[in-house]
Order: sequence, then C-alpha cells, then structure tokens
Amino acid sequence: MESSRLDDLLTEAVFSAGAHFGVLYILDADRRTLQLEAALGVPAALARTWSRIKTNDCVMVAVAVRERRLIWLSDHVAMARSFPAVALQLPYHFAVACSPVSSGGAVWGGFVLGWPATGESELTQRRRDVIDGIGARMGDLLRRASERGRPIIAGPRPRILDPVRAHRPPPHAGRTALACLNGLPEGYCHLDAHGRVTLVTTPAAEILAVQPSEMVGQRLCQALPWLDDPVYEDCYRAAVVSHQATHFSARHPDGRQLSFHCYPSVPGITLRITPATSGPPVVDAERRARVIGLHDMLHLATCLARAMTPQDVVDLVADHVMPVSDARAMAILTWDGGRMRVLASRGYSRRGLEGFHGRPVVRPVRWTRGYDEGRVAFYPNWEEFRRTYPDAIRIDDMGAWALLPLVAQGRSIGTCVLAYDRPHQFSDGERAMLTSLGGLITQAFERAWLYDTRHQLAQSLQASLLPQHLPEIPGLDVAARYVPATPGMDIGGDFYDLIRLSDTEVAAVIGDVEGHDMTAAALMGQVRTIIHAHAAAGADCGEVLTHTNRLMTELAPARFTSCLYLTLDLKEHTACLASAGHPPPLLSHPGIPTQAIDTAPALLLGIDPDAQYATTDLQLPPGSMLTLYTDGLIEKPGSDLGDSIAALAARFTPAPGQSADTLADSLVDSTANEQRTDDTALLLLRNRCEAPAV
Repeated sequence: MESSRLDDLLTEAVFSAGAHFGVLYILDADRRTLQLEAALGVPAALARTWSRIKTNDCVMVAVAVRERRLIWLSDHVAMARSFPAVALQLPYHFAVACSPVSSGGAVWGGFVLGWPATGESELTQRRRDVIDGIGARMGDLLRRASERGRPIIAGPRPRILDPVRAHRPPPHAGRTALACLNGLPEGYCHLDAHGRVTLVTTPAAEILAVQPSEMVGQRLCQALPWLDDPVYEDCYRAAVVSHQATHFSARHPDGRQLSFHCYPSVPGITLRITPATSGPPVVDAERRARVIGLHDMLHLATCLARAMTPQDVVDLVADHVMPVSDARAMAILTWDGGRMRVLASRGYSRRGLEGFHGRPVVRPVRWTRGYDEGRVAFYPNWEEFRRTYPDAIRIDDMGAWALLPLVAQGRSIGTCVLAYDRPHQFSDGERAMLTSLGGLITQAFERAWLYDTRHQLAQSLQASLLPQHLPEIPGLDVAARYVPATPGMDIGGDFYDLIRLSDTEVAAVIGDVEGHDMTAAALMGQVRTIIHAHAAAGADCGEVLTHTNRLMTELAPARFTSCLYLTLDLKEHTACLASAGHPPPLLSHPGIPTQAIDTAPALLLGIDPDAQYATTDLQLPPGSMLTLYTDGLIEKPGSDLGDSIAALAARFTPAPGQSADTLADSLVDSTANEQRTDDTALLLLRNRCEAPAV
C-alpha cells in the first residue's frame, strides 16, 4: 500500500538523517493546501494544530513547496527572524529543514525534519543527501499513484507513526526492561506521542499513590488531574520538539513535593519521578513567564493581522508588549525628514519624550561588532548602547534596551524601543520572543504602511476630482460636504457638482460610483466631466443621464453608478430632476414636514446602453430647500433603506434662519460617532429668490 511505503520513507528519513522528528505533507487536489499525511516524533496535539497549511501561508514548509527550495533554520532565533508567527507558536529550541517533494517536474508535497539545536549554521552534506534522495523517492511514489488514477490523499486526521515496528525489539524485551526499571528506586513512566501513558513502573505507582491500571491508556493530565497545568504541558512539548531533557516539580495532593524529569524518545518521552529534596515546587520562572506570555503574544499576532493603519499597529503593540515583558518603557519612533517622531509611548516621562520627538535621527556606528540594521538589537547596558550609538542621549536614566526595526518595502521607517530601568541580560528565550515580536511588528507595519499610503493617494485623487469651489448663484444658498469612510475603510466614489447654466438657471448632480478603490475614484471624475459637458450643451435632465449612461457602458462596463441630476429655474421657482437608481432627494418647505420626492424608477448608469430616464417636475417656492445625498448618510447594517430615508426626513427640519452650512454640518455630525463603512456626499440647495409679483 502506497501510504505505508510513504510511512517507511519518512521513518527512514528521520533515522538516516539523525533527526528526532519528521512530518510529511501532501498537496490536496486543488494544490492550494498542504495536508499532514504522517508524523513521527511529534506530539499528536501539535500535529493536529498544523494538519492543514495553505500554500500561501508564511510557514516554512509552505514556502519550501511554493518556491521549490530547501529551507534550513539552524535554531529558534533563525526561525523568529524569518517566520515570527511560527516561532511564537513553537517557542522551543530546535533546528529544522523543510524540503519540497517533487517528481516529473511537479511538486506533490513537502516534508520536515527536526534536530536538537546545535548552532550549526549550515545543513551538513550528509543530511542534505538524505533529504534529496528520500524526497525524490517520495515524489516518485506520489506521482506514480496519481498517474494510475489512485492518488494518495491525506486522511481527515494526521497519522502518528510508531517507529518501533521499524526497529522491532527481540521477544520478551519489554518484560525484561520493565523488570530492570522496577528494580530502580526512582519511578519511571512512558508517554506516547498522544501523551497517553504506556508504561508505569511499580516505584512510580507507589510515589504517585495510584494503581498502574488507573494510568495506562490515559493522558497523564487525566490520570493525574493535579498535573493539568499548561506549564507542565509545555515541559512535555519542549522535551519532544527540542529533544532536550526538561524538568519541573509539582505538589502531590497529599502535600508531598515530587520532581519530574522529562527525557525525549522517538516518539514520546520518559518521565523519571522522584520525591523532591526540599523547597517549594519548582518550575523554571522563564518557562512559566513564556507560557503565560505566549498566550498574549499569540493574541497580539492575531490582532496585528487585522491592523489596517500604522496607528492600529502602534496601539496594539503598546497594549500587549508591556504586560508580557520586564520593560518599563516603550516608544514607537518613525523617521520624518531626518528627524524622529514619537507615534506612541508607554512609561516614558513627558520630558523624556521631548528628548525623542523632533531630534535628528541618531546614526549607529555600522562597523560595531554584531550590528545589523535589519535585525532586532539587544543592549544589556548603557555602555554597549553608547558603543553602537555614540550620539545617543540617555532618556529617563534607562539601563537596557531592545530595538525592534520597522521596515516597509525594504526601507527603514522607524523602530520600536523597549527600555528597561536597569541593566538587563537578555536570555535566549527573551531574545527569541522579542525577535518574533519584531518580525510581527515589521510585517504588520509594512502592510499598514502600504495600505495607508495607497489610501491617502486614493483620497488625494478623489479630493482633487471633486469641485474645489462651487459657483455662487444669486438667490441660491448652497452647502456641500464630502465625508470619507472611517479610517481603515477603502476609498469610495461619491461625488457632487453644481453647474451654472445661466444667470437664473443652475444644474446640480450627485452620484456614487460602485466600488471602493482608486478605480472608483478615477471613474467618478470621468462621470462628472461627461455630465458637465452634456449639461453645458443644453441637454435636458433625462438626456444628460441617457448620454452619460451610454458612454459609461463603453468606458466601464463592469462598474455601475447611481446618479441624481436636476436643474433649477430660480426665476420660475421650478425644478426638474431625473434619477438613475439614486436615493430620492428631500424637499423642505418652511413650516411643512420634510418629505422624500418620488422619482421615476430607472436603471443605474452602465447597465443597459439603451436605458431611458424619465424626468420629474416640482415647484420650488422661496425658502424651500432640496437635500441631495448619497447612501453613506443613511445606510446602516441590518436597516431597511426606505425606513432610513423616512427617518432622515423626519429628523431634518430646517429653521427659517438656519444657514445651509449649519444644516449640512448637523446632518454630517449626526453620524460622526458611527463606524462609517461608506463615504458620504451631501449637497443642500435653498431657493432665496422672491416670487414674482402678480
């Protein structure tokens, strides 16, 4: 069976390369997802966490498959630099190699091998040969199965392999080994890759005060609920993944203190259990802080993935970093014209911040040993910091620093400063965690910086396409407003315009181009130009929309536009309007409730080139006001559009002496505290002309 042959190849790869774990992934049918086929030497819970990986994810094996190359990471720091999110979820010390599984010019999957971290900067040639050779054999097996019409498909749950069948012991070896262990004063217990107890020696059962039958077949934390602690679970995972012994102590329910040493094997671990000599229960303080901090860091990583602006990134980092580190102050600095700018801070005094803000950027001595501009830098005391930055000023008498670079499109745009109030020796765990944090901030900041730059460019384009000044028409009060969507939302295509036709006639238009991007903003400018041209040529309301619609179907057949166009005759106090699927205007008379004007239903612009647009005539006596708006003013999630229009009309009651500008501000301000998912255009027109004498 092909699956069992793959299992044999994975087992051979692990033992031939001297690795302590191996994982095999197979591409699914759509070639967009890597599914875990089999794992050896990996805890089952961990294998389930990584059972499905998208090929476009920033994960080692996905990059190896996507780019068809071998990836080698010599230790956790190297992983944190290149794959910060993965390093946060696997905060253990191990080296890893990831290789694509290829054959016949196609990639069929990928596999991963792991070793204890030894600091080797390069993968040895012997290990590389093993990876290349077995990867090719795996690829051939997968390709041939596919060509026969029976492709190997990963199951719904990853299979955890047992290497014992590949190295079967002689008969009765198990009973002999158990007899030997029972003769030792210490207690021994073995856990498989699923964390289940497979063996308990008699001394171990006596020390734990349980019967072996109560433990075998159960997870350790289920058999012994007093060991159900994430810190102890982390000790188990660290021993398995890093293949290094770990230790913790815990208090038995009867008050005794017990010591547990975790020794890794393939798969699972062996526990040595002894009574603790003295002192309170011991768990590595750094390990407990790491486990507790890991939850916060993973939460931060999730939140940063949703950050849309640089300010979002700043706020999230400030809220999450301080509680999980011993840092006493933090500042996010960016560069602007060669000077530093403080975007956010925690813990620094006002006077200290003034030492940052506006000062020239402090340049490092680039030949200082270990200096690398693109990597996180650690300075355990002022002397080392001053050696790299001789022109630096000591702010608030801090004693140690970690500098996390912020990079966008390969260009340095700032740094995140973590400061400690006394000299601080950064442990390997801290360096790895902060390096991961630096990578997360860099990725989030680059995304946000690019989005913010694009958003500002689109807003500038849109603003330049809107009229900078509306013509002054005698006898007509005019107020216009444009309100962009809430920061973080995409740009829109709302527009308005006022066109002088004669001394007593004027045309007004308002519309909304479909979409929220630069294309929408650019198309909005084209629509304004087309309407302006036809209005100036003397076309009536229906003809203006008809001609504009015909051109829109040619210019942008995939984009639709709602539009309301009207003309006002201030001498005759009349108005004529035509609508292309736009919200109806509001008409307000002094002392009479505001009402929505019924317009003839018609298609949006850009759908049917032969569409026709009927007109509606109405009286506009002196003092009356027309309110034109886009749907951003009234739309709310879950609300009916008709009800929203009626509610707007009910609350809009212009007073006789109220200016159009004041009324426009009141309409816009009424939605100021809401999350606006769409931009808004507003145009108010009030007839001030007196009626002719009769």
